[in-house]
Amino acid sequence: MVVSWWVLVIIGFIFFSGYMSFRAMRAEMKLEQEYIEKEGQVYMERIKHARTSKGSEEETENVNEMKSVG
Repeated sequence: MVVSWWVLVIIGFIFFSGYMSFRAMRAEMKLEQEYIEKEGQVYMERIKHARTSKGSEEETENVNEMKSVG
């Protein structure tokens, strides 16, 4: 049984296309993970900032309460 050369080329291109698709999928997953980590870091910074500002507001309220009581 003899297979034409162009059939082998087509089969080669199919495998090459599958490899490139797999490679693109891995690269996209890596980029997506980096984006998720970056957004998570921004969120954590926002929470930290909110806690810090909330803590300083509570300290200011405590000082004001002490002044009004004393």
